[in-house]
Amino acid sequence: MFYAYIQHHKTNENVSNIVIIGNGISGISAARWVRKLSDHTITVISSETDHFFSRTALMYIYMGHMRYEDTKPYEDWFWKKNRINLVNDHVDAIGFDSKQLTLRSGKTISYDKLVLALGSKSNMFGWPGQDLDAVGGLYSFQDLEKMEKHSQGLKRAVICGGGLIGIEMAEMFHSRHIPVTMLVREQSYWDNVLPLEESQMISQHILDSDIDLRLGVNLGEIKDDGNGKAKSVIVKETGEEIPCGYVGLTAGVSPNVGWLKESGLNIGRGIQVNSHLETNMPDVYAIGDCAEQTDVKPGRRGVEAIWYTGRMMGETVAYNIVGKPVAYDPGLWFNSAKFIDIEYQVYGEVPGKLPEHLKTIYWQHPDGDKSIRINYHVDDYTVKGFNLFGIRYRHEVCKKWILDNTHIEEVLQNLGLANFDPEFYEEFESNIINVYNQTESKNISLKTKRGLSKVLSFLK
Repeated sequence: MFYAYIQHHKTNENVSNIVIIGNGISGISAARWVRKLSDHTITVISSETDHFFSRTALMYIYMGHMRYEDTKPYEDWFWKKNRINLVNDHVDAIGFDSKQLTLRSGKTISYDKLVLALGSKSNMFGWPGQDLDAVGGLYSFQDLEKMEKHSQGLKRAVICGGGLIGIEMAEMFHSRHIPVTMLVREQSYWDNVLPLEESQMISQHILDSDIDLRLGVNLGEIKDDGNGKAKSVIVKETGEEIPCGYVGLTAGVSPNVGWLKESGLNIGRGIQVNSHLETNMPDVYAIGDCAEQTDVKPGRRGVEAIWYTGRMMGETVAYNIVGKPVAYDPGLWFNSAKFIDIEYQVYGEVPGKLPEHLKTIYWQHPDGDKSIRINYHVDDYTVKGFNLFGIRYRHEVCKKWILDNTHIEEVLQNLGLANFDPEFYEEFESNIINVYNQTESKNISLKTKRGLSKVLSFLK
């Protein structure tokens, strides 16, 4: 388990009423861990769906790979059996002094301890027409329903924004043979996150997938068809009008905290929390996408809308709630995703622009659908990050090398250990070693040259 060093017996303290707003991965992880550790009364409130589902699987419902019921990790009876009360309602107001929630149905719920797991919302930047029908993001189950509603007979969709959400929406429409145009403000796809070579590779892959990718342009306006529905978009820079029956707004997400701005909570970009995930309000915690760390760990961000960090926060907050204090530690940064047919993995430090303290080795397959990047420190040559496209490396191996400050040359001599499944996947160790030899030809010791030469001979 995540906190294996803490005994998992249940607490004997008086039973408290724990209320969790939000049934995403962070809120549900908190509920499950509070139940494992205690006999507290647990209530989870959500107005999105009756039951917890895997948000990352939304696209696969649309594409026909899964049904909604397949995305629910737990059977519907699980919640009653584990004494976790589910309330499908919307929280309109929180009385922190009275410790009472006001629901849209008119009901009120009291709490002893409150967990805010409010998630994210799609960014809206005041574009004319952004509130029209057939315009939406891709975050909630309702967003999926909106896409489904307007897909019948759809002749073209326009997606405004890039990143991981934009490419997911593009792939969804593309799977139904619906033509897609993407308006992306960056000069190369996601180049504010990806290094230039990888960004250019993904840009080309999108174009090769018959998606109309427009780079360096912005949404100017969404035009009304006269009946309150989107009919076209105007490209800000050129004035071009692109007819479409659906507009996807995928310019990122932000913490869903706007409705709490005047509540007395300390809010920056998200709800500010300390290392124990406590807010400035007594007995109130915030976790997941809506939480903003005030004590940010090196290499991490204050707000991280990532599935695994939500799960970790849910477990951490449960220990704190039941009186077993533990600080939140997200560990080494990693992420994984998919750009249509190209899988993506990143571990450690791989910024879009290489800082002065890092050097890099980059190799790309001639076919343009695979690449390996390894970053290392300029002074001591310790490995700091891996960026992988179309190739899988083992998480535990990369993590160990980075946390152990392993020398780049030791990593290269043992790179085969990281291969996810060498029996079925082609290996490219010799390619990356050759790049390093060319990059560091003047700095490699004779001993290392001999070692790498032996590795290359073995690989051949």
